[in-house]
Amino acid sequence: MAGTMRLDKFLKVSRLIKRRTVAKEVAEKGRISVNGVVAKPGTNVKVEDELVIKFGQKTVTARIDRLEENARKEVATEMYTILKEERKDEE
Repeated sequence: MAGTMRLDKFLKVSRLIKRRTVAKEVAEKGRISVNGVVAKPGTNVKVEDELVIKFGQKTVTARIDRLEENARKEVATEMYTILKEERKDEE
């Protein structure tokens, strides 16, 4: 098991974001933070790190539980725990 992994790769492998190119774009727009710090696509993440991802109207807070180089769909959800999910409703 790896000690660290690039943020964009973690998001893809864990399926928090399905495609790495999308993960990269979201990170480049400053919509992802790791432990309270805005992260770039190449930021290294490790177990216990806390991610906050803002997708459109939704903000998801997740903790990294494990890192896998390649994870099957069934295993992917074991890589993180969703701590909080909030929706912002536009009026």
